[in-house]
Amino acid sequence: MITWKNLDTLASYQELEKVARVNIAEVMTGENGAERVKNYSVPMAEGFAYNYAAKSVDDTVLAALAKLADEAQLADKFTAVYNGEMVNTGEQRLVLHHMTRGQLGDAVQADGVDKRSFYVEQQTKIAEFANKVHNGEITNAAGEKFTTVVQIGIGGSDLGPRAMYLALENWAKKMGTFKMEAKFISNVDPDDAAAVLNSIDVAHSIFVLVSKSGTTLETLTNESFVKDALNNAGLDASKHMIAVTSETSPLAQSDDYLAAFFMDDYIGGRYSSTSAVGGAVLSLAFGPDVFAQFLEGAAAEDKLATNQNALENPSMLDALIGFYERNVLGFPSTAVLPYSQALSRFPAHLQQLDMESNGKSVNRFGEPIHYVTGPVIFGEPGTNGQHSFYQLLHQGTGIVPLQFVGFKNSQIGTDVVIQDSTSQQKLCANVAAQIVAFACGKADDNRNKNFEGGRPSSIIIGEDLNPKSLGALLAHFENKVMFQGFLWNVNSFDQEGVQLGKVLAKKVLAHETDGALKVFSDLLNI
Repeated sequence: MITWKNLDTLASYQELEKVARVNIAEVMTGENGAERVKNYSVPMAEGFAYNYAAKSVDDTVLAALAKLADEAQLADKFTAVYNGEMVNTGEQRLVLHHMTRGQLGDAVQADGVDKRSFYVEQQTKIAEFANKVHNGEITNAAGEKFTTVVQIGIGGSDLGPRAMYLALENWAKKMGTFKMEAKFISNVDPDDAAAVLNSIDVAHSIFVLVSKSGTTLETLTNESFVKDALNNAGLDASKHMIAVTSETSPLAQSDDYLAAFFMDDYIGGRYSSTSAVGGAVLSLAFGPDVFAQFLEGAAAEDKLATNQNALENPSMLDALIGFYERNVLGFPSTAVLPYSQALSRFPAHLQQLDMESNGKSVNRFGEPIHYVTGPVIFGEPGTNGQHSFYQLLHQGTGIVPLQFVGFKNSQIGTDVVIQDSTSQQKLCANVAAQIVAFACGKADDNRNKNFEGGRPSSIIIGEDLNPKSLGALLAHFENKVMFQGFLWNVNSFDQEGVQLGKVLAKKVLAHETDGALKVFSDLLNI
């Protein structure tokens, strides 16, 4: 039987706090470090490996973390998620994003349908629609093919799909699967929509409006902006737009759209890249087969996350180590550092995934908790970040745990040799050097040049970035966040923290303000 308990009531957590700390610089130096790098690694799906040699753990700490995972019933709670138990207690909803890419456990019935069949049906409809667009069966009014797809959405309707598109854009061009350029409009700032519209040929563009409720203020405002642009160009907006929404939203049966594809309340926005939210734009941009490969990679990583052994379960192990750094070692933030320009927006997506999920101060029953929860997430691709914020990471007064992502091979497969090494070799040399530099440091009598080391990091190493490996990488982090939420006993699947500002913004626009809110409104000429 599953029990949902606060972290500070677990005996294994109390024991964990008493375990001796690990001196990273000491264990990562010389042959000890070489052995750790070989041994402290666990395989992931699609050729990845999660290597945690440079983390603040040893066999004793790992054993204590595994014991905590068992007492907290992490594996059993994941089973409850994919078997359709009501784990989103804040909204009284199931959590089914895993089912968009496969059936991990029992069939789940909700809303009178089999949910796996529902998601497959939507994917099939999207694939059929995308193929018709690509082969010219669905065209603009002049009978000409669409060449650009523009997604209109905010939050999870933008961050994940945008990051996934950018991750695969060059790969698709190299492999000959690139079908249409994709653009994204998210910010209600009119400059965002204007910049996109000024960069495209609207007559050959198809727009994907993404709003589960059909009432998202920013998204509907940007839709109006786009419709005005289409109308001003003498175009029928309804022949250029499709909707991704819920079956009960006002968009679902509207004549304003060429087609509508459905999502449901059981998939949160930040978990929706493998649903119709990501499926429509990615299938149009790269073709349905590429999106199917992306789902296949995510499904493979999900399967590994079902492993009951915490030390052989990459996402659970990553979650446990991150939790240890946050709650026992007291580090308040984590930097995600992909050494791949294709993953330039991946840290931004992980910011929402992690901070919106686990940025909570009450447990899943609404009761205050008395320990820290989710860390601050930030990041940039390497090597750009090295010339930005790594100074603080290396020599700042606080310690920031690091999560690197690196690939042995580039996406494009072409390179140049300069000074006896290729660009890819230089990139990989930098990430290897950073891991050791952070861990071991360097003593120097000149205090400005002294590096204390002891800065923990892990790295996820892959062969190359392709649709399957991208899906696996995404699923790894989704599952990591879920496992950490279980440890903290918070509901990782609602996001009430984003609501208050929306409510007050509506009051401002209705001129129903007083006090400081009215003064700020006046200062901004609202």
